[in-house]
Amino acid sequence: MDAFGNPAGGGVEGLGLSVQWQSEPLGNPPTAPNGAFVEELIEAARQRLGFYQTAANYMFYCQENALALTRLEEAAMWLRARRENRGARGVQGTLTP
Repeated sequence: MDAFGNPAGGGVEGLGLSVQWQSEPLGNPPTAPNGAFVEELIEAARQRLGFYQTAANYMFYCQENALALTRLEEAAMWLRARRENRGARGVQGTLTP
């Protein structure tokens, strides 16, 4: 957290995973990111589950993976909607709620 209690970077690590989160708003106009966004991790998980669903001639396809993919796609859709809403309000790239 920054001095004002806003999210400010940080990271998460686990076996085979190391993520450094974006530490500040990108600004308007945007600057280059300095870390990952949640959307990127959702997309990585979506790609991996999609791979499992089609790998080895669909040998690993299952309903549970299909449902998880649907929820990841839904999560990505809601985050896109949030970004579009913030853009329409002129607050995208800022700390304004």
